[in-house]
Amino acid sequence: MKTFTYTSTPSRVVFGSGTVAEVGNEVHRLHRSRVLLLGGPRLTTVTTAISEALGPLIVARFDDATMHTPTEVTTRALALAEKHAVDCVVAVGGGSTTGLSKALAARAGYDQIIVPTTYAGSEVTPVLGETTDGVKTTRSGPEILPETVIYDVDLTVGLPTELTLTSAINAMAHAVEALYSPETNPVIDSMAQGAIAAITRALPIVMADPTNLDARADLLQSAWLAGQCLGADGMGLHHKLCHTLGGSFSLPHAPTHTVILPHAMAYNAAAAPEVMAKIADAMRVPDAAAGVYDLIAALGGPTSLAELGFTRENIDSATELAIAKPYPNPRPVTGEGITDLLTAAYEGRRPGGGAAVPAAGQPSRAPSSTTPPPR
Repeated sequence: MKTFTYTSTPSRVVFGSGTVAEVGNEVHRLHRSRVLLLGGPRLTTVTTAISEALGPLIVARFDDATMHTPTEVTTRALALAEKHAVDCVVAVGGGSTTGLSKALAARAGYDQIIVPTTYAGSEVTPVLGETTDGVKTTRSGPEILPETVIYDVDLTVGLPTELTLTSAINAMAHAVEALYSPETNPVIDSMAQGAIAAITRALPIVMADPTNLDARADLLQSAWLAGQCLGADGMGLHHKLCHTLGGSFSLPHAPTHTVILPHAMAYNAAAAPEVMAKIADAMRVPDAAAGVYDLIAALGGPTSLAELGFTRENIDSATELAIAKPYPNPRPVTGEGITDLLTAAYEGRRPGGGAAVPAAGQPSRAPSSTTPPPR
């Protein structure tokens, strides 16, 4: 019998099609009236729609949210918010805008309404990752958790296919790591397995037909569930490596999660066989780590760190950073083990060897050889 403690997160979720029109009502529900709108250059159409929905509630706008939440960017946004006496933040976009919103809330206590356009999942966690002087660290607290999340499936239709893929695998990583967390429980297990199964099923459909709203809804709901898992269970090896590679080597967030996930799973497989069996069952594949790799490869996603600009010369320093502080993980984290993991990820090797097995209806893509692709 497993003993556990479970605390549900109190965020309000508004999910559907066309729900972005509710953003003004959600501001009023929080009894707020002076909004800082966080957006970005890629989201001009979406932020314009939200601007129209909010109308005079907007008193300031900041469009410079940056990947990995650099503290110097947060400082600039906070100065703008203070100048305009902001009492609420509305953030539209992916993990970068959500991270900035959380950073502002952590510093000044602002209420937050998040409108995700990717499958990041961080919008439903009380976790904040920030980068200072090239080092990314995380912290958690109730003040970081957004008050309201508005999921509008329509806003994900314009998401580029490559970002759709890597963002969805990022969400899957939250669910995978939750399953082998020491804090897991039956509620989290159920949500994580459901999210993994739905992403495996829906992602190939969306990649083939980006306008399929039902499959998009499955991905968005899975991101929500996987984010809940991450918020309840915390982070282990996979997230530690991704934060190291992102914060210290400036690798893109979701693609890094996509490359690292099968290798982190392979590293932990022998120490968590029951978990890997659950994942394999949810995906309907013989092996969990190889199944994730094959899904990514079949859909044309990145499978090597070399593709993302990481160099072999950086493996040793990345290993040192990754093992500098202890963190929970099924298998002991050692320098030799992490070096081997990063080497395999750099070269793009398929866990277990062999060629990638394509998903139904997808072309085969062989894994990278031990020689990295030309850069």
